[in-house]
Amino acid sequence: MNKVNFGRVLTAMVTPFDNKGNIDLHTTELLVEHLINNGSDGLVVAGTTGESPTLTIEEKLALFERVVKAVNGRIPVIAGTGSNNTQASIELTKKAALLGINGVMAVTPYYNKPSQQGMIEHFKAIANSTTLPVMLYNIPGRSVVNMTVETIVELSKVSNIVSVKEASGDLEQMAAIIEKTDEDFTLYSGDDSITLPSLAIGGNGVVSVASHIIGNEMQEIIQSFQSGNVNEAARLHRKYLPTMKALFLTPNPTSVKAALHIKGIDVGSVRLPLVPLTNNETGILSQIINS
Repeated sequence: MNKVNFGRVLTAMVTPFDNKGNIDLHTTELLVEHLINNGSDGLVVAGTTGESPTLTIEEKLALFERVVKAVNGRIPVIAGTGSNNTQASIELTKKAALLGINGVMAVTPYYNKPSQQGMIEHFKAIANSTTLPVMLYNIPGRSVVNMTVETIVELSKVSNIVSVKEASGDLEQMAAIIEKTDEDFTLYSGDDSITLPSLAIGGNGVVSVASHIIGNEMQEIIQSFQSGNVNEAARLHRKYLPTMKALFLTPNPTSVKAALHIKGIDVGSVRLPLVPLTNNETGILSQIINS
């Protein structure tokens, strides 16, 4: 598969809920418009920030369908179809593919604690079940297991495994992945705060949470760097770093949902076991993002 260009700023989209805790598909459409108008090159739907562990298969499919409809071909839509159940991941991937998505994202299996060979077989099985491009998602802080450089390099040889969202925060690992994979394999930072450092070592962009609030600003950082204005990129990075960090004051996505509400976009609350921010936490968040 030739190089797939998902863009530079991909937003890991929150899932809007109504006041009864059901998915709010109307607000989902409004959120899609907000994100497209504010710097998102692509959307990752039903990932960690989308509260995927609490969404049913039916809810995920309804969400994919509505986002694809709302986007209407303007930017890529990447569906989070991975889980720690290989067969369930394959089945969801196949169903999602029928809805017009542009790619799938598959997370490292959590809780099972598979070996590296187990991860290779897991991701190969998912990739072989679809013709869509596949983005690997390495997030050892949540899944406990780290997908090693060697494993990612091996998987990059599968024709439709085209990218990795690296949320290990390990720049040495990221550099090694970039060095050892072909040029048509892309690496995205899974952490807003290391977007600029990852670009400096050859990263492609970011799968962002902060882009809900500062999407155009994230684009400005990347574009400044790409145009050779490194000092300006560094200045902007320092300027917006407090906002990036504030959105993780509490377990994701509780802070970003609160921040959207502060900015006038009510995407509802979070589902248990997550809980909303306290009044004190909301005050701290509001002060930072409005400063």
